[in-house]
Amino acid sequence: MTVAPREEWRRPGPTAEQRRIDLWIGLGMTGLALVSLTLARSTGAFLLGPPPSGPEQLLWTVAVTLPLIWRRRWPAATLLVIAVVFIAAQARSAPETQFSSWALFCALYTVGAWSQDHRMARRLRIGVIATMFAWLGLYYAVMIDHIPPGAFADAVGPVPPVLAAMVNGVLLNVLVFGFAYFFGETAWVAARREDELRAQAEDLRRSQAEARDRAVLGERVRIARELHDVVAHHVSVMGVQASACRRVFDRDPAKARTALTAIEQSARTAVDELRRMLGVLRTSADAEAAPATRGGAGVERVGELVERARAAGLTATLGVYGEPVPLPDSVSQAAYRVIQEAVTNTLKHAGAELLDVRVRYLAREVEVDVTDDGRAGGRVDAVGLGLIGMRERVTAHDGDLEVGPRAGGGWRVRARFPRGGLGGAAGRCAAGSGRRA
Repeated sequence: MTVAPREEWRRPGPTAEQRRIDLWIGLGMTGLALVSLTLARSTGAFLLGPPPSGPEQLLWTVAVTLPLIWRRRWPAATLLVIAVVFIAAQARSAPETQFSSWALFCALYTVGAWSQDHRMARRLRIGVIATMFAWLGLYYAVMIDHIPPGAFADAVGPVPPVLAAMVNGVLLNVLVFGFAYFFGETAWVAARREDELRAQAEDLRRSQAEARDRAVLGERVRIARELHDVVAHHVSVMGVQASACRRVFDRDPAKARTALTAIEQSARTAVDELRRMLGVLRTSADAEAAPATRGGAGVERVGELVERARAAGLTATLGVYGEPVPLPDSVSQAAYRVIQEAVTNTLKHAGAELLDVRVRYLAREVEVDVTDDGRAGGRVDAVGLGLIGMRERVTAHDGDLEVGPRAGGGWRVRARFPRGGLGGAAGRCAAGSGRRA
């Protein structure tokens, strides 16, 4: 992920909801400032000197606080307007100072937190703060000659009273302006980090999606190669049977008929497997081939997986239910791969002690069922690439897959594959007919 340098990152503007909140904040601050003005007029507390007329007092009070309704939409302009009006209001001795000061500090904070150009925001805040202190110094210089003689009659401290009042005012403004600057900077940094985390999370989701797509593609290519081997086998058998049929066609019609029947059956099987292979490759025709896992392992080798689990320390059992019948090679291989993935997942992630593998030959389907007593929460492969491989194999054969925790604890992987109309008599699935290994 490419992250913009700290000074180049621009904070996105406020949402519609945030702009509505600013509207209510500006209106609320204006209302409170008008209440404060009424109280100041009622008490006669005119700290800045004789006030202007009543309408002008209302004008200055509203002009300082109302621009807050645009504080996050146009933070720099809002700060400039409030700062200019604030100084002009004080120059005119407007009696409302409490909420006017808060409006200035709020605008100063907002520029630091919400300005898209952070360099400009820093220079603007420093310039406004410097201007405010210059105005404070000018105010002290003008007012020092107008201090009544008995204003500090009760002063008893070691610091001259005029100096003490000036230092106190400066320290108070340093504290307030400093907090407004600091919290604005902190809010901007927090927003930038949140944006970076959001971008990283999006990159992670995209990477995971790409990894899943690659896993699906690789699994489909591996399945297709296995099916290719099956089709090639049947085509080879057809060639051998056709050669035998040609040689005995005139001498032994019965043997020729048997060979033609075998050719017919192999052709149908090859066409069915070819259709399945093309279905597997329906979305990966132009992709690079992943390394194939070759080999003709089928359900007849499930016992080897169970033995491997026993060698790893598990109490593993294998049950075969129903009458075993010949399966299409691709179905047998897919069933074996599902069991292999489930057993591997149990060994790697489950922390299990018991493993039960069952193969059921049903009337029109073959079902494989793998259960254990391990932890359900630590199955990384169960919800990741392992599940992708199992699901692709089952889907390629129009089967059903069930993966998840068991009600009594542990984990279950169960898959059903259509037998494709091949094989012998219908299997029986009964507890009494099962054989345990």
